[in-house]
Amino acid sequence: MTNDARKTVEAGGRSAARIIDEALGFVYPAALRAAVTAGVADHLTDGPRTPSDLAKATGTDARGLHRVLRLLATRGLFEEDGEGRFHLTEAGDALRSDAPVSVRSAVLMITDRTFWLPAGEMTRCVEEGTSAFDRIFGMPFFDYFTGSAETAAIFHDGMAAMSDAENQPIADAYSFPPSATVVDVGGGHGGLLQSALRNTPGLQGVLYDQPHVLAGHRLDTPDLAGRWTLAEGDFFTSAPPGDIYLLKRILHDWDDTQSRTILTNCREAMAPGGRVLVIDAVIPQDNAPHQGKTLDLLMMASLVGRERTEQEFKDLFAEAGLRLTRVIPTGTVLSIVEGEAAADA
Repeated sequence: MTNDARKTVEAGGRSAARIIDEALGFVYPAALRAAVTAGVADHLTDGPRTPSDLAKATGTDARGLHRVLRLLATRGLFEEDGEGRFHLTEAGDALRSDAPVSVRSAVLMITDRTFWLPAGEMTRCVEEGTSAFDRIFGMPFFDYFTGSAETAAIFHDGMAAMSDAENQPIADAYSFPPSATVVDVGGGHGGLLQSALRNTPGLQGVLYDQPHVLAGHRLDTPDLAGRWTLAEGDFFTSAPPGDIYLLKRILHDWDDTQSRTILTNCREAMAPGGRVLVIDAVIPQDNAPHQGKTLDLLMMASLVGRERTEQEFKDLFAEAGLRLTRVIPTGTVLSIVEGEAAADA
């Protein structure tokens, strides 16, 4: 074999090894879900423990648990010492249910069967250009949630957990007018609105969502007394009056037609000089890794929406009678896409 031929074979071997490793990547989130479901991190708060001790505490099989933790340790969430005990690392600390910023509920949501099973049918999405969710569950994503209180709770708790790590940086990135009324459209439990109100003392807030979601809101705190109201409704039908409209992780759930309806309702309801703030991932047009590119495929598999580029947002805004004024980075995967009413709207 010539040197050139040998180099070609070696390069091919490296490529094959890498691709096989990446194809096995789906096993890691499965292991992560198993550890989170068992509550392993909570049982390591006071110090390292053996798999046998952890199995007794969590009601799991020691051998199986050890194999799961061994894989998770390869990415630094846990660490196995020379005595066979597992430690919770700084990187894994957010897996604790009582961590200051816990992602336990977020992991359970992202790895729930409502995302997991459709992702496994992504070939169908590519071939047919449609979500795989309806074929698997017999109905669209949010209709399924309406009929399953348990699944809905997993989703809303998971979204709140994801938001907890994002809300303050997002609120810090935008200068809200001190006497404005901010409407958090589809705002869930109100975490972002809470951060915005605390940042700007003169701000008033409206949390707008469906009744069963508003029941779990977090705004009833002494420091925010008298500065917020709840509004029940459907953002496809209308929006409450206000000056600033927050749409955090809303438009990425919906296709362009539905998103245009939501934006139009906000534009029609907002006061003169008002702003719409779409807070979503803005996909960069390069080959660099970006979490939004992964989220985009979850949207494709389970919902009907998508993550968008800046130009796609600009086009969508124009269709809703808005003009994109700027895109503001927040230090998170999400950006603030700001829009105002177009002159001819």
